[in-house]
Amino acid sequence: MRSRIFVLLLVAIMTLLAACGSPSKEDVMKKLSGKWNETKGYELQATMEIKTGSEPRVYDVTVWHTKPDFYKVNVSQAGSQDSQMIVRNEEGVFVITPSLGKTYKFQSDWPTQNSMPYLIGTLSDDIKADKNSTMKEKDKTYIFETASRNNHKKVLPTQQIHIDKKTLLPKYVSVMDENKEEKIRVTFNKITLGVEHKASDYAVDMEKQPGKKSQSTDHTGLMKFYPNLDWEGTVLEEETVITENGVRSFMTFGGGDKEFVVVQEPAEAPVDQVAVSIEGDPVDLGFTVAALTANSIRWEQDGVAFFVASSTLTPDELIEVASSMHPEDSK
Repeated sequence: MRSRIFVLLLVAIMTLLAACGSPSKEDVMKKLSGKWNETKGYELQATMEIKTGSEPRVYDVTVWHTKPDFYKVNVSQAGSQDSQMIVRNEEGVFVITPSLGKTYKFQSDWPTQNSMPYLIGTLSDDIKADKNSTMKEKDKTYIFETASRNNHKKVLPTQQIHIDKKTLLPKYVSVMDENKEEKIRVTFNKITLGVEHKASDYAVDMEKQPGKKSQSTDHTGLMKFYPNLDWEGTVLEEETVITENGVRSFMTFGGGDKEFVVVQEPAEAPVDQVAVSIEGDPVDLGFTVAALTANSIRWEQDGVAFFVASSTLTPDELIEVASSMHPEDSK
């Protein structure tokens, strides 16, 4: 009888010790929030792999953040000279494309509305915002699975945030589609907390931006892109190319309850170095930053300027169209 009682007590003690050794999701969330959000600033370097197209695309990402609202994000495609920078300072939000010598200015609260997988503060907010988020432990890692709050949340609704137990810093983020297939992975190569930059470090100096002469609009050809969408009933109803004063392509899609127009033309570099104010909010498409309004989205990609307009599509669906555009030879 005593031996049985002893065994039961031993099992109870071991169970209690095991429970004490495994922190709850709430405990870990509290530690993460304190470490990630209370820091005065940070710098990080990451690699972002996007697997939504026919071939994976890899980008190098560098981020500066100084509290409360200063950001500088530089995204460059691996093996390419193309890059894009997003800067938020006290004057607004700027998107800079050095290869075109273009700078757009937004009046926006970016990145408050939408999470970015390479901004660690918004990842912490993702975990707190999803009351149904889960946490599991694997080896030396905490793995949080949460709903996405990014610009692609309709088609990429779930993300897994892998966090090092020892440092409590993210190792990588996996953004997945509805089938739990990874479509975007952000791997954090280096994160340095407590780094503050002066306000002047976030200034956009137009004199240092590589302005270019305006390109000729006398084009005879244009690489056309088509949306790759699985929308029942939606088809290309009409396609027109106008060559007067340059080449411009108009595509009208309809046939169902989703109707929209896609306009494409060569992207041109500006003559001067003045920042152009643009309507809408900046949204990260992964390969570029677009300007989104309630009824339209515009962006530049591979030397082409795109504009999509619709009175029936939601903002999420406009982003879905933009994210799906592929060159004619791969449609």
